[in-house]
Amino acid sequence: MATKFEPVYAISPEMVRDIGRIEACRGRAFHAPLAPAVFASLRKSARLQTVHYSTLIEGNRLSLEQIDKVIEHKGHFPGRERDEEEIKGYYVALAQVERWVAQGVTISEKLIQQTHALVVGGGKEGLKPSLYRDGQNVIYDGATKGIVYMPPEAKDVPLLMAGLVKWLHENKELPCPLLAAIAHYQFATIHPYYDGNGRTARLLTTFIIHTYSYDLQGIYSLEEYYARDLASYYKALSVGPSHNYYMGRAEADISGWISYFIAGMAEAFERVVDQLFSERRSDMPTRSVRDRTLLLRSLKPLQRKVLELFEAHETISADQIAQILGYTQRSAALQCKKWVAERFLEIADSSKKARRYRLASQFELLVIKQ
Repeated sequence: MATKFEPVYAISPEMVRDIGRIEACRGRAFHAPLAPAVFASLRKSARLQTVHYSTLIEGNRLSLEQIDKVIEHKGHFPGRERDEEEIKGYYVALAQVERWVAQGVTISEKLIQQTHALVVGGGKEGLKPSLYRDGQNVIYDGATKGIVYMPPEAKDVPLLMAGLVKWLHENKELPCPLLAAIAHYQFATIHPYYDGNGRTARLLTTFIIHTYSYDLQGIYSLEEYYARDLASYYKALSVGPSHNYYMGRAEADISGWISYFIAGMAEAFERVVDQLFSERRSDMPTRSVRDRTLLLRSLKPLQRKVLELFEAHETISADQIAQILGYTQRSAALQCKKWVAERFLEIADSSKKARRYRLASQFELLVIKQ
């Protein structure tokens, strides 16, 4: 077995073209009149679609409307408890990925293991990072029962995962779509767990896309592209002369998969950017839209995340900030102190035991009240 991960691929004119489409979408999104109501609506819709389609790929039977009720704790569906747990796990894992990106956390094996633990653990708190599988995992065709893929043996998984993470750190200069495509493919190839590999691979992709600021501010969903044609998704992932990892897949040319992935990313980006422009609030003066857009862009990722709290609360506590950002209480209190000094927050209640904060007045127009 090779000790170093060296993906084999060739950049085609089509890939270059599609990366150009992606970059064009980033530019359009950056200059779009991001009215807060439109932004909040698209962001919520994108999260729901991401959860829906990523779990649908794995056989989840809940509809988009039912998923919304599960996430909002407004519905229970007897007989589909497993589907509900799968939805909760993916939603919590997705939120955690967004927090890590906002905090500037870098990719690591532990991060991947923590993500997997949330995915398969129903999003429960206090879960330990998942250990890699300790035995063989064979993937069968549901209809024919034939072997679709035989991943590497368990003893090789730790070395392969370490190699993937190392490669990602050493190749940061590559275009983000290319990095995300290769990471998705290699994780699926290693298949380090008995269950939850597909969902974790897609969340790893999300982490990379967000880390490199290709997330269009969280208003896109790539998973729908896969789910619309699952046969093409699996066909693109199935490369090499054999279903056995040790019989050619490790050295296979993955250009076809990369081309498929980047084309899908371009398609998803174009769809959401077109939607962003089509849903502009026609009743909002252009100057007002522009002012809000510039104000929103002036905020740092952590501050944008905290805006979500003010959608439901007039004032918030350091404990609430700690929870949404994944901080300790002490770190959250220090962050609040810093934001007060920067005039992002104001102290609403100065008592030490029940100190609360409100949003500085110049940022209030960014909040959509629930």
